[in-house]
Amino acid sequence: MKARLPKGIGGGPQNMNAMIRQAQKLQEDMDALQTDLDAREYDVSAGGGAVKVKIKGTLEIENIEISPEIVDPDDIETLSDLITAAVNEAINKVSTTNEEEKNKLSSQLNIPGVF
Repeated sequence: MKARLPKGIGGGPQNMNAMIRQAQKLQEDMDALQTDLDAREYDVSAGGGAVKVKIKGTLEIENIEISPEIVDPDDIETLSDLITAAVNEAINKVSTTNEEEKNKLSSQLNIPGVF
């Protein structure tokens, strides 16, 4: 008795070679995308622009700008909260952008029976 595979699955070496080429192309595209994402810079602010953070796609903080009018020596806690919020927002922005871009690319992979 011979098992029947759904259409598009199997098909011999030509299909396997095509799938391998498609996977290799996806890997090359992912590598190029990661290089592009790492090179990007993002500007994020918190507190209505009172604290601004510049962050690289590698999650490395390049710069933090603090508006002089929010610096109150008697209220360091508020300044600390604003810096924390700005840094967290910057990290979230980079992570979300990276995930969205990678999902766009990986959704192009079409290997029957795998995804």
